[in-house]
Amino acid sequence: MDDLAQRRARAVAAMGLDDAVLLIGAGEPVPLPEGSDQTYPFRSHAEFVYFTNGESVGGVLAADVQRGAAREWAEFSPDPTERERIYDGRPTPTTTPLTALAPWLAARRGRTLIALGAPLPGVRADEERSAHARAALIHARRVKDAAELASIRRAADATAPAYAALRERIRPGVTERALAIEIEADFCRAGASRPGYATIVGIGPNAAILHSMPTQRAARAGDFVLVDAAAEIERWMVDVTRTFCVGAPSAFQRDLHQVVLNAQQRAVAACVPGAEWKEVHLGAARDMVAGLVEMGVMRGNAATLVEQNAHMLFFPHGVGHMVGLGVRDGSGNEPGRAKDPRPCLENLRMDLPLRAGTVLTVEPGLYFIPYLLRDPARRAQYAREVNWERVDQHIDVGGVRIEDSVHVTEHGPENLTGAISKDL
Repeated sequence: MDDLAQRRARAVAAMGLDDAVLLIGAGEPVPLPEGSDQTYPFRSHAEFVYFTNGESVGGVLAADVQRGAAREWAEFSPDPTERERIYDGRPTPTTTPLTALAPWLAARRGRTLIALGAPLPGVRADEERSAHARAALIHARRVKDAAELASIRRAADATAPAYAALRERIRPGVTERALAIEIEADFCRAGASRPGYATIVGIGPNAAILHSMPTQRAARAGDFVLVDAAAEIERWMVDVTRTFCVGAPSAFQRDLHQVVLNAQQRAVAACVPGAEWKEVHLGAARDMVAGLVEMGVMRGNAATLVEQNAHMLFFPHGVGHMVGLGVRDGSGNEPGRAKDPRPCLENLRMDLPLRAGTVLTVEPGLYFIPYLLRDPARRAQYAREVNWERVDQHIDVGGVRIEDSVHVTEHGPENLTGAISKDL
């Protein structure tokens, strides 16, 4: 049995399809809103790609895995229109014509339909069964097989050289946009299909914008430069962030970077089977708060400050998420686990025990976000816990984030992107 067949068999067992018929839609291109006769770049729904290893405009994967019957998988694709052939060069697909889907379904009339992937117009699926199947599939997809891990490693290999070259390009006068162009080009030169997600580059104060899109802001000596970018190969990807300094860092910048680096390394080491992800998150928060106390930015006991949610002034996001077939691949809660109501976990993207075979990001960060730090209500709430005079001295410093993609194994964490230098 090949890798794809094994993947399908594992997923079917996890979803408990029984006598149901499964349909998975790839989706349709989305037109740009201004009537320019163009679409957004097409990407098939991840659930479709997971079961097919491919893209298909308007495609549908159908499965009849009724117990005791021959298991049947059929992929249907629409024939390209004349316009699509002329303008897009779209070839005739080698799969079954989409017109054959209706008689395929008619032969199974009366059976429960489960629909995943992109919505399928005109298909009346069982909503409750479909939701259950999707939740089970998300959980099953969290543990990667050998083929998936090989694809993720290829993406990591295409990412590393770009960061090595990027360090040499960071100098006064270079713009965020120029850095983004170069790192994305280097991904492709190393074999990537494209960047895995929208490249983030923040220089100076923009390094405190969590999803800072590249602008024409030019670097000056002493600026932080935060870059969050990674390669994708055939839809598989990693997720990486590094923070640099233009020239020699100040003592404050060096200490801030070291605090985040120490917390990140400890959090990576904590990624072992059975570890609760929210405890990894809270451990990173305590480590960084302890560092801020040493730097004179915060006051008090680190554990108490985290219990008071004071860390969220400087660390407002979760410590990471799963990654693989997409940048949030498989994130969420353990089946049957309700969301933890504590405010300090509000932005955590998953709440589950780690398992061998999962791949996730570890990305603690500390940021001086003026919106948060100049808010009068927050200043009053944490009047004793924060040295606001010291904060004001560094309000425009930006931020530091350090992120790796980590494979959890029975023998300890495998840092898939650890070869990328973390030097400031």
